[in-house]
Amino acid sequence: VQLVESGGGLVQPGGSLRLSCAASGFTFSRYHMSWYRQAAGKGREFVARITSGGGSTKYADSVKGRFTISRDNARNTVYLQMNSLKPEDTAVYYCNAVIDSAMSWGQGTQVTVSS
Repeated sequence: VQLVESGGGLVQPGGSLRLSCAASGFTFSRYHMSWYRQAAGKGREFVARITSGGGSTKYADSVKGRFTISRDNARNTVYLQMNSLKPEDTAVYYCNAVIDSAMSWGQGTQVTVSS
């Protein structure tokens, strides 16, 4: 299993970023996919989840209405569109899949929201 995140960077408050997570080593279309984040000095927290077929999504209250999770099963990729970014969104963002009861993580991509 391999999950590779990309798309992070430095953005001003109110700006947007689109994160991508390229998956390999498993049948991507069969699994729900999630995004988590971890700010410096804090624990990892859930951000968003999308079902295997993309028909249902769930968001943390802190990002609801600003972030959108989506997936392209033909490309084995899950996305996180982040709009109206706030300084408190600064964190390392991780892609996640639960495969055979085991949590799989990518290496993470840093998102910094600052003026």
